[in-house]
Amino acid sequence: MPNHYYVYILDRDFGPLFLKFCSYFPYPAKLCLNGHEWLKRQLTQRQVPFEPLDNGIRSSDEPTRVQRIADTLDAATIDAVFRKWLRRVPHPFAPAHRAAGYRYQLSILQREFALTQVLDRPLTGRCFFEEVIRENLDLGRPDQMQLIFDRRVTRRTPGRFRTRVLTEGVVPSLHVEYKKSKVKPYHKEGQALRTETTINDTYDFEIGRALRNLPALREIGFAANRRLLHVESLSHDCLIGEDHLRAVTAPVSVHDQRAAGLRFGDPRVHALMHALCLFALAPTGFRHRELRDHVAQLQSRDPDTYSAGAMTYDLRRLRLHRLIERVPRSHRYRITATGAQVAMFYARLYTRALRPACSLHASASARAQRAFDRLDAALAHFLEEVKLAA
Repeated sequence: MPNHYYVYILDRDFGPLFLKFCSYFPYPAKLCLNGHEWLKRQLTQRQVPFEPLDNGIRSSDEPTRVQRIADTLDAATIDAVFRKWLRRVPHPFAPAHRAAGYRYQLSILQREFALTQVLDRPLTGRCFFEEVIRENLDLGRPDQMQLIFDRRVTRRTPGRFRTRVLTEGVVPSLHVEYKKSKVKPYHKEGQALRTETTINDTYDFEIGRALRNLPALREIGFAANRRLLHVESLSHDCLIGEDHLRAVTAPVSVHDQRAAGLRFGDPRVHALMHALCLFALAPTGFRHRELRDHVAQLQSRDPDTYSAGAMTYDLRRLRLHRLIERVPRSHRYRITATGAQVAMFYARLYTRALRPACSLHASASARAQRAFDRLDAALAHFLEEVKLAA
């Protein structure tokens, strides 16, 4: 006997969707639909010109209006199309059952929230996305996931925290998992960067499954997309100008307060910059003690030997250089946009270029020398491209 019956529908307002009925009691049903297909039909009916991109929107002359229409898709609209087709298709509950109070109530089994950013130069999109993957393989760590989803992660938090890179054909995608939910950025149709948050269990975020909770899930899903993109932008675009570099490395005076410069190559400064990277996305900032423990560990020092006074001195240096700012009416600090760029620049340049290059004398192998020669040639080409060659 069949276990399930599928009814495939082409709706005037929602486009393709399907209903799935179970053949045995209590006859659960599932409704599967795509909000992008609903949006495309709404735009067509209202004569708003647009260019589709698979199940999304590639471009439109009226983007603000398109977004305004998309925001009108709510729980009531979804429930209405469900009731509409229950009246038209056969299902297990006869009129007598419905009169006795047996009715379907929609709940949320799975919800996807997508952000599509179309690239101005699609040919370079693949190179950009591969760089994003390479720079963000640690996103699945618990400390990163609690920042992306704004949820506290402890040892008792269920689920596997991991980052997976999957390749379908030649198109890679990056999968970051949190409990039963995941975030997936990928290169869509060779033209756009698509970021999707899929929530498979609303209780992961202490929200019920009833359809009326859709707005709360929407806030969580799109916030996760934005935080992930912020993480990727910090690691991908961390260049700072010469003026900023001079300002950071030189002493500074602000309202009769003086602070020493943050010299590149100073182990203590690099420990500070690495520690700041850990708090770049912390929504509530960080405290004196939290940063102190990390800075001491990065210097291979016991926290007791790195005094509270030394940490206060370093916080003052960071604050006067405008790399951090104090959270009003609190003893917490948060990293500024400039601070995030400077910290990432220091950490990446030192860890990925200077330290490996200086270790060549220790290895002294022909293979290492050839790798350094390729690096030198690539650097020379880069300097010519940005017109900084001597």
